[in-house]
Amino acid sequence: MEQQRVVETIPRQSSLPEILLGKYQLGRLLGRGSFAKVYYAKSIKTDAPPVAIKIIDKTSIVNTNMEPRIIREVSAMRRLEHPNIIRINEVMATRSKIYLVMEYARGGDVFSKIVRRGKLTELVARRYFQQLVSAIHFCHVNGVAHRDIKPQNLLLDHEGNLKVSDFGLSALEESMQDGLLQTACGTPAYTAPEVIGRKGYAGPKADAWSCGVILFVFLAGSIPFNDSNLLVMYSKIHRREFEFPSWISRPVKRIISRLLDPNPKTRMSIEELMEVPWLKSSSSQCKLDDKSDLTLPIPKTNAFDIISMSSGLDLSPLFEGGKKREKRFTSTTPREKIFERVDEIGGKLGYVVESRKGGVKGLVKGRFVLLIEVLEVAAALFLVDVKVLGEGVAELEEVWWGELKAGLEDIVFSWHKDTV
Repeated sequence: MEQQRVVETIPRQSSLPEILLGKYQLGRLLGRGSFAKVYYAKSIKTDAPPVAIKIIDKTSIVNTNMEPRIIREVSAMRRLEHPNIIRINEVMATRSKIYLVMEYARGGDVFSKIVRRGKLTELVARRYFQQLVSAIHFCHVNGVAHRDIKPQNLLLDHEGNLKVSDFGLSALEESMQDGLLQTACGTPAYTAPEVIGRKGYAGPKADAWSCGVILFVFLAGSIPFNDSNLLVMYSKIHRREFEFPSWISRPVKRIISRLLDPNPKTRMSIEELMEVPWLKSSSSQCKLDDKSDLTLPIPKTNAFDIISMSSGLDLSPLFEGGKKREKRFTSTTPREKIFERVDEIGGKLGYVVESRKGGVKGLVKGRFVLLIEVLEVAAALFLVDVKVLGEGVAELEEVWWGELKAGLEDIVFSWHKDTV
């Protein structure tokens, strides 16, 4: 009956065959991304459990960064056989498609559960966290750093067991330089501060930071550094600026505080975490599918708040008054030197240079204003935010990509994606 019901959910106009490569009967669409769709499927030859098949259109990933991500995902998952990691069964391909056949997690993702219920009780959170830490430790032992640990990538099977998924941003030990990684990646709200510095970082310590964020999210129902503005959030992360809800217990607060240490050298490692008494306590009597995690008051947040903060997108320009655009770059030049350069260039371009509240510089010309803010987001790493206010977005392009950008070029460490 289940197999028949699944077949009936396939749209008639779908270009996909009901029977895939003579092996799997496709069912409902489970999810979709920019380059892939994931379908429920069952084997037509055996009574094996259902699977999830990720179907990737080869033509859509030409000239993108998706091909190496797919290779990393397959390479990582093939070496990771663990009860709390999504298993990859096989990889198939045709001239136009790539098929990743994976374990099917019927319970959905933890993110949806938190959005729906608000947060988890400590008993439920501990059970999930034990399974997460066990899986991540296994990854590290086998030379894999996940680098994108977040609730959306934590799935639940039919028994409520946690399964770590999505290894597209993972890094293998053999790709590291002197044991360090260089690529800045992940979701900003869950990413360790040293990752954005691009000076080399240890993958396991970065994963440990993400685990600290996850434990906070499990128990609070929101992220610790909860600002949708990327610049402000980085500043909060560097300053370790967050508050615990009153219901989080003292042992958990100690764990989270040690994991959310901006200094990776003193941050608790996954190995140290596994020896913490709170984590080693048994929670085997907990039923993960019951309503016991609704007994505590739901925090003052909603699904939109969580989604916007978890996505890594700066949504603030959508709600702020006036016309505002911005560009960002990171620099290892001291804050005072950055502002000296801004003063110099602004004067040459005929702007009135003003010092404003909060250490912000303003370059003013009529009704056109450039605001420059410099924040230290990691040790000796500064994020420079340049906003344009008022009329003249076209003038911003001319000024920024012309003399202003040229004058700043030698102090720029890396450019952020444009938001203009």
